[in-house]
Amino acid sequence: MDFQQQAVAAREAARTLGTLTRARKDAALHAMADALADAEVELLAANAGDVARAREAGTEEAIVDRLALTSARIAGMVQGLRDLAALPDPVGDVVRGWKLPNGVSVTQVRVPFGVVGIIYEARPNVTADAAGICLKSGNAALLRGSSSALGSNQVTVAALRRGLESVGIAPDAVQLVIGGREVTGDMMRARGLVDVLIPRGGAGLIRAVVDGSTVPVIETGTGNCHIYVDEAADLDQAIGILLNAKTQRPSVCNAAETLLVHRAVADAFLPRALDVLAGAGVTVHGDAAVVAYSDAVVPAGPDEFEGEYLDLDLAARVVDDLGEALDHIRRHGTGHSETIITTSKAAAKRFTDDVDAAAVLVNASSRFVDGGEFGFGAEIGISTQKLHARGPMGLAEMTSSKYLVEGDGQVRA
Repeated sequence: MDFQQQAVAAREAARTLGTLTRARKDAALHAMADALADAEVELLAANAGDVARAREAGTEEAIVDRLALTSARIAGMVQGLRDLAALPDPVGDVVRGWKLPNGVSVTQVRVPFGVVGIIYEARPNVTADAAGICLKSGNAALLRGSSSALGSNQVTVAALRRGLESVGIAPDAVQLVIGGREVTGDMMRARGLVDVLIPRGGAGLIRAVVDGSTVPVIETGTGNCHIYVDEAADLDQAIGILLNAKTQRPSVCNAAETLLVHRAVADAFLPRALDVLAGAGVTVHGDAAVVAYSDAVVPAGPDEFEGEYLDLDLAARVVDDLGEALDHIRRHGTGHSETIITTSKAAAKRFTDDVDAAAVLVNASSRFVDGGEFGFGAEIGISTQKLHARGPMGLAEMTSSKYLVEGDGQVRA
């Protein structure tokens, strides 16, 4: 099928998905999980080919890490589908309701979008997560993964479709979109066939989809996430949070990318922090004040406070006070997740009030900004925009709403 045919088939499948009971959707998710587990050997072989081709092409190891699958990661994909089955069904939930003075009742309820197109890079686990979330929320999924993960995605989607077919649900509810850039362009211009597009990946991909799409876009964002160590910080706590936020998994969007340290605690904190980071293999790119603490610090270039490293690198700067830290975040932040470490309630309140981001953390690692950690189950991404959804996007965020209006013959005067 070409893309137009795929989109029409997805739209037809979506009509049925929107009316399925929770029991049928949960049965489908378990069947998809079973089929994916059965395909582990085939999936590992396909992924090994993807990884080998990526390394031959000189792909950065941070991207290779996102691409690579292991038995443990596949088990996580399988469990993610089962976890979704255990979550409440958002479709039909009442958002709010009231009765007008004339006796007409108005109820706002959650409904599926319909057809969701997802354009994403490298990570083949996104394929299973996205398909499962779309199914549970009553949406058909058109999945446009990167060419680097094509083999992995083909095996994954084939397994998921077998699972759907085994329980009598149209397999076209989950489809892999394959082709060159022109196919991505077709997706972005498929207004009327695709209800919403969600890009997941680097800044370039997201910008291209936002700028080039006529289909409504939910923007999932890059994460230039900051940690600010306040003058009133518990420095032992700060070391632990910094190390976790930077090194627990550096290739993801909620990993810390920039460290800001109040000048009043720089002498006490930075020598310890730099030693710990170096021991964990992190290269620190610092301003002149940070460079003065260690020969191992690389002087930061003019653009190094602007974006994501997605690797064991960290930008660092000493600031005079909380106000300067807030100004820095306002200039360079991407609206994802920002952290303050402090024992001062006043500083924490000023930070949480002033910072404009999807998530603002006090004395906790930014790695918690995740749908699974929030209790949403698997997530479709982390939205950094302000319309429709913001932050981790779970099942509820993958629905729209409609109003049900019920009367008994009333007419408007």
